Amino acid sequence: MVLMRTDPFRELDRLTQQVFGTMARPAAMPMDAYENEGAFWIHFDLPGIDPDSIELNVEQNVLTVKAERPAPKDVEMVVAERPSGVFSRQLFLGETLDTDRIEAGYDAGVLTVKVPTVEKAQARKIEIARGEQKEITG
Repeated sequence: MVLMRTDPFRELDRLTQQVFGTMARPAAMPMDAYENEGAFWIHFDLPGIDPDSIELNVEQNVLTVKAERPAPKDVEMVVAERPSGVFSRQLFLGETLDTDRIEAGYDAGVLTVKVPTVEKAQARKIEIARGEQKEITG
């Protein structure tokens, strides 16, 4: 009999949970993001998600996407590879993005979010009054 100090499958289990998540804590939703035509585009893969379960919120330049895939009820699963539960992801949006004009759509299992960019503030020269002191008004 040999005493094993380490479990050879422990590392494999840890890596698998990081990539695929667990039933209690599913893995984060995969996404692509890029800038094109004056907007920032984000695509989230949410296959099999009911569009009514998707929540999209923005608060203080933080975009939060939350979706739920319920587990099958009243059945005995033979194979269960698709994660169920609540999926959530947060993105920190830069100051150059217009969070008041965000648009979103869901088609073929992909949530697409379009965040337009704002026009950058142009540098301008400010004239300085000379001579008599004047009251500065707002």
